[in-house]
Amino acid sequence: MKAIVLAAGRGSRMKSLTDERPKCMVELRGRTLLEWQLEALRGAGIREIAIVTGYKRELLADQGLIEFHNPRWAQTNMVSSLACAEAWLEDSPCIVSYSDIFYSPAAVRSLMASEASLAVTYDPNWLALWTQRFGDPLLDAETFRLTSAGTLAEIGNKPKSVDDVQGQYMGLLRFTPQGWAEVVRLLSERTPEQRDKVHMTHTLQQVIEAGRVPIQACAYAGEWGEVDSSEDLALYQ
Repeated sequence: MKAIVLAAGRGSRMKSLTDERPKCMVELRGRTLLEWQLEALRGAGIREIAIVTGYKRELLADQGLIEFHNPRWAQTNMVSSLACAEAWLEDSPCIVSYSDIFYSPAAVRSLMASEASLAVTYDPNWLALWTQRFGDPLLDAETFRLTSAGTLAEIGNKPKSVDDVQGQYMGLLRFTPQGWAEVVRLLSERTPEQRDKVHMTHTLQQVIEAGRVPIQACAYAGEWGEVDSSEDLALYQ
């Protein structure tokens, strides 16, 4: 199993914290976010790890990781960054991690154990954390609904109530070559301008609507967090 960390963006919502460094180099409890991710991935037994760079790539050159570079990081979104690692995604199953999250090896192992072509982790106990972060949890929440079989029924839309959110998508996924091929097929139906702007959750929703590849949802109840602001850092400290 290989892993890919998506670290091309600047993280503009972090304001001055990312003026001189990529978002994944912001520190939490004495370690960078990237160090948290690498520890979890390696703790789950993954040794081949790549990073997709963009903003201030030179600061990530000494991490001992394979680099895939997105030269158009400022004009594109996360799916375009992931496509820069297509050589790995076409070859074998890959764990894919956002670079602004932290989690334990258990989250990674749950994905490694999946036999699905495409799988995501989610937090079923999301409400308490989102209430701490935002006051009104629906300010930043997206829909996340499950089928009776434990696959995704909906993701990434605006929820009308907390009942539309059965869990919080974490930004930690697993693609097999078959799962990635379905994403490539859907992207091929879009214009280049549309591909540049597409978000990961919207892409997953398109996979659901196409109905060809079920997306397994792996529940994770351990410690994790998404860091979008200095307030988040203070909360997780």
